[in-house]
Amino acid sequence: MITEASIPRLARGVRLREDAARGRTVVLAPERLFVPDETALAVLALLDGARGAGAVIDMLAAQYDAPRTEIAADVLAMLEELADKGVIVT
Repeated sequence: MITEASIPRLARGVRLREDAARGRTVVLAPERLFVPDETALAVLALLDGARGAGAVIDMLAAQYDAPRTEIAADVLAMLEELADKGVIVT
């Protein structure tokens, strides 16, 4: 389970790349490709393996001037889903 204390990072072999054909950033994983929406991309771009999920939440709440509790619920749910898919690890 991912908590605010978790330190998520992209899993081995997973990369964010600009895709000229699609005109956007995609997530490349072994034998898979994901096209994240803008919200997921904002979260994924902050995962550096050093910053905790709580810090990511704080940064997004400040960036979007949104209530931290709402951002926290959405980000933690998204990170859990991405972990289940093998896109991120903690």
